[in-house]
Amino acid sequence: MNRLSPIFITGALVVAAGLAFAQSRATGGQAETGHDMAGHDMSAAATPDTPSTRAYAEAMARMGSAMSMDFTGDADVDFMRGMIPHHRGAIDMAKVALEFGKDPEVRQLAEEVIRAQEAEIAMMQAWLARRGQ
Repeated sequence: MNRLSPIFITGALVVAAGLAFAQSRATGGQAETGHDMAGHDMSAAATPDTPSTRAYAEAMARMGSAMSMDFTGDADVDFMRGMIPHHRGAIDMAKVALEFGKDPEVRQLAEEVIRAQEAEIAMMQAWLARRGQ
C-alpha cells in the first residue's frame, strides 16, 4: 500500500459522510426508512451562526457542488475526478481553520492539510492529463 492510500481512504469516508449529511438536509431529515422527520430538525437550533460556521458551510457547499459530475464508467478516472474537488474542499476548510481557529495544533494540521492536498491535487491532475482527461 503506498503512502497515499490511507489519505484516499480517509477522504472517501469523509466524502461519504458529507454526502449523507447533505442528503439528509436536502430531504428535510427524511431518512431512507421513509420516516418523515420534517419539523424535527434540531440542527438549526444546535448550529451557531458564526463567521466560521458560515465559512465552513460555504466551503462544504462548494465542494458538494463541484463533486457532482458526469461519470465516465472508468473507476480510476472517476475517483481522481471526484477527489480533486474533495481535496479543494479540504483546503478551503483548512483555510477557515487558519482564519478563525486559535489552537496551535489545529493550525499546524491545517497548514499540513493545505500542503498535502495541493500536492495530491497536482498529482491527480497530472495523472488525468496523461490519460487525456
